[in-house]
Amino acid sequence: MDEKTLDKTALVFKALADPNRLRILDTLMQGVSCNGELNDRLGLPPNLLSHHLGVLKKAGLITSRRDAVDGRWIYYAVDQAAVEQWRRWFNNFLDPARIQPRCLCGPEGEAAVTPQLYLTL
Repeated sequence: MDEKTLDKTALVFKALADPNRLRILDTLMQGVSCNGELNDRLGLPPNLLSHHLGVLKKAGLITSRRDAVDGRWIYYAVDQAAVEQWRRWFNNFLDPARIQPRCLCGPEGEAAVTPQLYLTL
């Protein structure tokens, strides 16, 4: 994995590592929502909600747009393309078929490779 991918992945992991952000993302998976509705559903103080929305947005998991009639209203939505990309990435990264058998490192691994060495000591 290259550095850029590692950095972006860590950013997404950090965004998902908070229970409140998971709750927000779960709520947004049910459809577009605004600050007021998210506050009502999640019971988070407005400043804390804004912080968490900012983290999710910076990680590229959600998008936002202002209301065309009243710009004070902001609508939040899951970035479907990003979520699909990360779903594929997680499925690939956590695929058990990627796990390969290896010889152990350290004394136990060396003993398995050259058992006579330990028998003569």
